[in-house]
Amino acid sequence: MKRIAILASGSGTNAERIARYFENNNQISVEMILSNRKDAFVLERAKKLGIESAVFSRLEMKTPEKLASMLTRRNIDLVVLAGFLWLIPKSLLHAFPKKIINIHPALLPGYGGKNMYGMRVHEAVIQNGEKESGITIHYVDEIYDHGMVVFQAKCQVVSSDTPETLATKIHALEYKHYPRVIEQLLTR
Repeated sequence: MKRIAILASGSGTNAERIARYFENNNQISVEMILSNRKDAFVLERAKKLGIESAVFSRLEMKTPEKLASMLTRRNIDLVVLAGFLWLIPKSLLHAFPKKIINIHPALLPGYGGKNMYGMRVHEAVIQNGEKESGITIHYVDEIYDHGMVVFQAKCQVVSSDTPETLATKIHALEYKHYPRVIEQLLTR
């Protein structure tokens, strides 16, 4: 059995989609959902789905014997970031080499980096007159939105798009592709 841990900071729509995708899979399971915010709605989603959840502080994340050991004790095979906004510390990257992935709501390397998340990305894409946007699933390294690209999917940006309509298109791509790419990575 391959085990997934999801890290999320917000509402958790991607986390829920991933959990539901694997809920009847006898080879892959979402073991836990972790958040850096005690008020994140993703924790309510985890409770509803019957998935163990926990909240951790910045100090706990940076202390190797805390978060990394919690994941190691549960035999986590892949750490999946789903709307998680903190930079992953070196200690966690070393504990899980090439086993931490992220999804970004743009076609990297464009529109990535610190403070480029959510609506900020869509506003920038529209403001710059881009004709397409999309999602990037990538391995996490020591720099925001920088690791090796695993998968990209594109959508058209039309003149009538607003940040909200573009966000809807991007969410559809995330929901369709993120669980499938996770499955492919774990069954290679």
